Amino acid sequence: MRNEGFLPNNFTFPFLLKSCTRLSNFELGVKAHGLVVKGGFDYDVFVKTGLVCFYARCGFLDDAHQMFDDIPEKNVVSWTAIMTGYIDFGKFKEAIGLFRRSLEMGLSPDSFTLVRVLSACSRVGDVSTGEWIHRYAVEMDMGRNVFVNTGLVDMYAKCGEMAKAREVFDEMVEKDVVSWSAMIQGYAVNGLPKEALEVFYRMQRQSVRPDCYSMVGVLSACARLGALEVGEWASKLMDMNEFLSNAVLGTSLIDMYAKCGRMVSAWEIFKQMLVKDRVIWNAVVLGLAMHGYVKSAFCCFGQVEKLGINPNGNTFIGLLCACTHAGLVDDGRKYFQSMTHLYSLEPAIEHYGCMVDLLGRAGLLDEAHSLIESMPKNANAVIWGALLSGCRLHRDTKLAEHVLKQLIELEPWNSGNYVHLSNIYASNNKWDDSEKIRSCMNERRMQKIPAYSWIEIDGIVHEFLVGDTYHPISDNIYVKLGELSKELREEGYVPKTEYVLFDIEEEEKEHFVGCHSEKLALAFGLLSTKHSDVIRIIKNLRICGDCHTFFKLVSKITEREIILRDNNRFHCFLKGSCSCGDYW
Repeated sequence: MRNEGFLPNNFTFPFLLKSCTRLSNFELGVKAHGLVVKGGFDYDVFVKTGLVCFYARCGFLDDAHQMFDDIPEKNVVSWTAIMTGYIDFGKFKEAIGLFRRSLEMGLSPDSFTLVRVLSACSRVGDVSTGEWIHRYAVEMDMGRNVFVNTGLVDMYAKCGEMAKAREVFDEMVEKDVVSWSAMIQGYAVNGLPKEALEVFYRMQRQSVRPDCYSMVGVLSACARLGALEVGEWASKLMDMNEFLSNAVLGTSLIDMYAKCGRMVSAWEIFKQMLVKDRVIWNAVVLGLAMHGYVKSAFCCFGQVEKLGINPNGNTFIGLLCACTHAGLVDDGRKYFQSMTHLYSLEPAIEHYGCMVDLLGRAGLLDEAHSLIESMPKNANAVIWGALLSGCRLHRDTKLAEHVLKQLIELEPWNSGNYVHLSNIYASNNKWDDSEKIRSCMNERRMQKIPAYSWIEIDGIVHEFLVGDTYHPISDNIYVKLGELSKELREEGYVPKTEYVLFDIEEEEKEHFVGCHSEKLALAFGLLSTKHSDVIRIIKNLRICGDCHTFFKLVSKITEREIILRDNNRFHCFLKGSCSCGDYW
């Protein structure tokens, strides 16, 4: 255009600068800036806003802010441009501060501006500012705007306020796939998988086709619940090529299969992935580790190294989990040390947790305690919790008492720590000390975290609690449990009542341990499936030693394959044995 003799004007430069921005061509953008100054357009609000966007997107926030400050009359596009620049480079609090300034200057933000600042609130968990923006949007008559409402749903969900997210969502007159996805993802991320699937079913009834984000949320919910049939049905709503060409979708499908006990299917998806990035390799390494395929997990790591892919923290979590599963203490030490020495990776709290868990399971409690004491940061509840598991496994009540006191100091609201300490006192017949802990819980109105177990039958997820009598065939379930107990006693099974550490009669203890949620789910599974079907059960807490023994014997007398995933690992029961490596 310039060679033809036409000079650029204030309409030309914004498009030119936008092109430079999208191409990340900083050198050409700076030359364009020079032409802007030479042409006398540097005080034009549209050109100046284009320069703000250009410098901000290229990472030169100081230059972008200087351009912004030089604009004599700033409009909503100018303010949004500088806020977006700060958001893109992780300066979320600064972006929120700019938004407040813009309102003080009398700006009337549009829907795009509100959505951008809501995203900043969600990134820093600033729900109070998000609520203020919500009220402002309603006052400005933008409460029915689909983009603003979707931004509010997303903000509340990412801040963990699912009740408020649901309230906004239900009031929306118009919902697009992004709105549905925000709700599904929100429920899945916040540990409410059943609610995530309920919203997904509603979305299907509205004939809204799932996108990548909603499908990731659905598969995550299915993985959490062990809802294999639902996960497979949902995945068929999208073309398989979308999974194989999209690393995020593919990883979600691999993760779903792995956590539902179908590692062979997860491996098949992995092999078909068109591009295998580090995230996908990490997913398959962790899946193999969870299922006890330790050598395969190590081989995959070898392939990662051969391909020149730099491992990250998640890679080593998978490797350390594999070592824990197989009790490979020396290998665990080697991988843990190689993080720093070979890959210049600083071990995170999760890696210390894996090592403490590995050492604790191996009975090396003193070494695990020393590792905690040598940590560069103060240990959190995850670390002490891992050591507590080792103490329980090897019945070191003295160290466990010390650990629980640390946990209670860190998490005074967590009822589980008080219960464990009370049980330790009870196991040593210190009933007065145990009662003091229980009284303290009652005074603070603390309740023990309920244990849930889920089992999927014909695409429907059934939920059980300890002593549950709400299921439609509850009577049949308890009859089946009675029959199983009778058969197991003939095999020499005696309920391990030490896992019910209350000062009550032995017969009553047997009743408590006999109706744990996973046993109810197992009895229901035996009643509702064919002999050739694999029974898959998910539990939100760790399975106790009595239930572990119970499941092994049931798998023997019924000749059924039973897969149970608790919050710790997979337990695969077949013909009276379990491959999990746990001992009680």
